[in-house]
Amino acid sequence: MRREFAILAILGSLLLAGCSQLERLTLIRPSAQHRGYTQIAPRYDFSGKHGRDTGDAAMLLAAGSMFFQRGQLDEAEEQARKALKAQPGSGDANTLLGLIADARGDAAGAGLLFRSVADAAPANGVYANNYGAWLCANGRAAESLDWFDRAMADPAYPTPVRALANAGDCARKAGQPVRAEASWRAALALDATHPQALAGMAAMAFAQGEYLEARAFVERWLAVAPDEPAALQLAMQVEEKRGDNVAASRYRSRLQAISPGPTTAPRTQ
Repeated sequence: MRREFAILAILGSLLLAGCSQLERLTLIRPSAQHRGYTQIAPRYDFSGKHGRDTGDAAMLLAAGSMFFQRGQLDEAEEQARKALKAQPGSGDANTLLGLIADARGDAAGAGLLFRSVADAAPANGVYANNYGAWLCANGRAAESLDWFDRAMADPAYPTPVRALANAGDCARKAGQPVRAEASWRAALALDATHPQALAGMAAMAFAQGEYLEARAFVERWLAVAPDEPAALQLAMQVEEKRGDNVAASRYRSRLQAISPGPTTAPRTQ
């Protein structure tokens, strides 16, 4: 069975611009590739002169994805629906419609679309990860874990580290710290610099009062994302707990240089 095509995209600490309810979990967006998975979408002319009425689902989906990234949701939806007409049942077109629904605040509608896509292609890890991320972001963290397991069971899934990091975050939310730590550590075994897993481990160690371990993880996090406010806040609080006010002050200064104003204690995760 031919795989649907997909593009991986993470926007800072959020999944999608303007979709705060999705938090930092990793979703996967559609691309214009005809098979396999890619991290880079091809270049197309999105001026409206080409690729909008050709019946080429890949071109239409690429245009829709670009419109979505620009925040032009009506135009994105138009292209996604044309792609569905050109390729009925396209999982990626329905995924894009789910992202659009979520960006408009229709979390329930987005969930129905993500679930329908995952059900239609039960062996596809991309779609399983997406639905798991939606479940976790919408108060169903424990239920999401099975979907991340499904994603990791897909031998063609290109980035199991993302599903593992998601599983760690969601296991923590579900009150399963042992599984959370195991998932984050497994993610770091695949990618020692994965910021989502480093953040999870740092916050967990801090919450458990393991400040030296928290310090080690937050320093690794900052090595990857030196201007990440959440990392700087956590580093500042770790040093305060350790009694190193000089180090805490340095982190506070770095944080204020990014976001002038009073700093607050970091929210543990």
